[in-house]
Amino acid sequence: MSVGITVRHAQKKYGDTTVIPDLSLRIGNGELFTLLGPSGCGKTTLLRMIAGFNTIEGGDFYFEDRRINDIDPGKRNIGMVFQNYAIFPHLSVRKNVAFGLKNRGLNGEERRARTDEFLTLTRIEEYAERMPEKLSGGQQQRVALARALVIRPDVLLMDEPLSNLDAKLRVEMRMVIKRIQHEVGITTVYVTHDQEEAMAISDRIAVMNQGCIQHIGKPKDIYQRPANLFVATFIGKTNVMHARSRMIEGRYWVEFANGYRVEVPRVRAGCMREEDVLVSIRPEEMLLRSAARAEESGGLTGVINDSIFLGLNTHYAVTLKTGENVEIIQESQIDSILPPGSRIVLDINAAKFNVFSGVNEYSVMADVTNDMEDTADDRPERTVETEVTSR
Repeated sequence: MSVGITVRHAQKKYGDTTVIPDLSLRIGNGELFTLLGPSGCGKTTLLRMIAGFNTIEGGDFYFEDRRINDIDPGKRNIGMVFQNYAIFPHLSVRKNVAFGLKNRGLNGEERRARTDEFLTLTRIEEYAERMPEKLSGGQQQRVALARALVIRPDVLLMDEPLSNLDAKLRVEMRMVIKRIQHEVGITTVYVTHDQEEAMAISDRIAVMNQGCIQHIGKPKDIYQRPANLFVATFIGKTNVMHARSRMIEGRYWVEFANGYRVEVPRVRAGCMREEDVLVSIRPEEMLLRSAARAEESGGLTGVINDSIFLGLNTHYAVTLKTGENVEIIQESQIDSILPPGSRIVLDINAAKFNVFSGVNEYSVMADVTNDMEDTADDRPERTVETEVTSR
């Protein structure tokens, strides 16, 4: 049986050091939920609190309506997949997978049937009698996954499970994990520092920094409309530029240092004012056009410092006339890669960039969706602005 997870006002301290000051979230039944953030942000600490491996200095943890704070880790019915696989080197694949079933007292026939089921699910049935030393890293991680799932846990916890694999295997295994998680339908909490990995597998992501959640949402929402500047710069590549917001005939514009203006179509009512702002523009949303046309409608003028051909796309490093350095990504064209030294003009896709207040770095965009606003029953309703500035 799968369960939903609720965390209310969690606190974690090591001596006088507070690692998690006040954290609340909800994870839906059957959801693949990822805790994403830089090293030391508290994501593994939170995972270990859910598992029962770390003490809890404050707050409440629930599996559905059952409070688990004081329940022994062995009685929480969780499956765990670690970074280093943690499979037994002296046992065959089959015996590794069946280990938890034997401890739970299932008879031989039941153990074999259940073990075969999950060997097949993880597609390692042909290696059932092999010893772990004869397996690749990806195969060993499948064994660890099968062993965690075979006990039919309520919750599956995964701590950086792919970090020891090479790049090709990581891509393969994240698809395996996503497929199996959806087939089994088990609530899964997945910890990683790899943004691409999180984007590829997650139903929802919680971006963490310094023990606090900055943004919770679907991968697309977090990438396209980040709640604050930290999320914008941590998820994917972006160019951050200084600008000034302008109110012209009741409409909101941003004006760059060279006077180039772009209208911003959807801004929160409370942010319709003139102030210094930070503009986040993804490299693929900076549109290159001929410098000869610069006088037609303005733009950001600059010079290409370097160009890197990467097959489908070409990446350009550009220094703008304002002195700011930006990266742009353009679809590669046959025989038309611009060499270093080329003068260019850049336009901006107004529908895709994000604007943040220069005072507290929260988003001014009206269409930011952030599930932090509904993370615990007893929390007061708060806006995106309040959530971010409180950090």
